[in-house]
Order: sequence, then C-alpha cells, then structure tokens
Amino acid sequence: MIVEGHAVGVFASNTYIAGAREGGGAVVIDPGQDAEGLVADRLAASGLTLEAVLLTHGHVDHVWSAGKVCEEAGVPAYIHPGDRPFLDDPGAALGAMGLGGFEIEVPADLRDLAGGDRLSFGGLQVEVRHTPGHTPGHCVFLTDGIVFSGDLIFQGSIGRTDFPGGSLEQLLESIRRAVLSLDDETAILSGHGPETTVGAERRSNPFVLADGRPDRLRLLGL
Repeated sequence: MIVEGHAVGVFASNTYIAGAREGGGAVVIDPGQDAEGLVADRLAASGLTLEAVLLTHGHVDHVWSAGKVCEEAGVPAYIHPGDRPFLDDPGAALGAMGLGGFEIEVPADLRDLAGGDRLSFGGLQVEVRHTPGHTPGHCVFLTDGIVFSGDLIFQGSIGRTDFPGGSLEQLLESIRRAVLSLDDETAILSGHGPETTVGAERRSNPFVLADGRPDRLRLLGL
C-alpha cells in the first residue's frame, strides 16, 4: 500500500494520497489549500491514477482544492450530506472565528457518503464511519490498518467542538465507537499534526482518559 501525507496551506492541514499499489488507482483525502499541484506531481511520481477525492468533513482547510483536483482528474468527490452545506459558504462554517471571503470551487460531481459504506478504488478498500462532533457530517476512513481521522482525534488532542454543528458529547462518543474500537496497532493519520496509533491515544490522550469524568473534562477546559 502507498500512503503519503503532506501538510499544506495556511492551516497546515494534512492532505493524503493513498493507493493499493504502484501504478494502480488512488484516492486523495482532504486536499487543502493549493494542494492541486502537489497532488498531480505525487500521483505522477508513483504512477497512480486518481479515482476519487474523499472529504472527512466540509471545513475549508480540508476541501479548499477539492474542486480543482476533481476537475483536473475528472473524478468525483465524496462527502457526508451533513457537511454538504459548508461547501457553499466556507467562512460561515467556521462560526465565531469570523473568517470570511473564502472562494472555493465546489466539485461538479459530488456524491454522498454514509456510515457503513464500503468503497473500492483500484484495489483500495475503504470503510466509512460517520463520526459527528467536530461537524455534523464528519466521517473517518478505514483501510488496511489505517484510520484517516480528519479532525476527530489528533496525537494527544481532539477536534474542536465550538464551530457550527459541533458537539463535545457527540465527538467523544464518535471516538469511542469509531476509533477506540480498533486494534491498538491501527495507525491514526489525522487532519493536522503527526501520525499516532489507537493504542498510544488510548493510553495517553488526556481527553480520551478524561472521557466520562466531568471533573477532568472541566480541567481540560471542556
């Protein structure tokens, strides 16, 4: 399996390229700001043919280049319908941060994701798990011992829940159900920051350890 991650744009969001084998089909997960040139170069270097763009959620730092990548390769993008409205007004999706003026190209062929979907792209098998909390339509993608976690969980941290549609209760439940149910050796490739594993976060992530303890959550500012 081929997996590459690259931090892109002013938000340093991770864009991932994944394929089952060299010369085969591939997906791009969360193409961030100005990712289109990087994606094209890395696909060519690995002899991969892009088959789809997968979006963990609709925040602008994760969808910024989705339209351009899809247009150049002639492929669809997939997103949960709960986050589809965020593509129409990327600044409003960030709520009180007051960031506006974003103009992104929405993919022409935009398809729905649902929890439980099993997708196949050039031999790469992808399981979709719906994980609301950071956003209503947030999803994670599982394949071959890896979970692409978007902004659900990071090394030593969790996703924000103060954006429109966010919910701490839902986010913690999503982590329990969709991530902590996986083997400890499963790699977590998140939307920001370095790689980690399920076992490492189970043992040391302060937000995971505090889950179910309101006193401890308050100490963490939640």
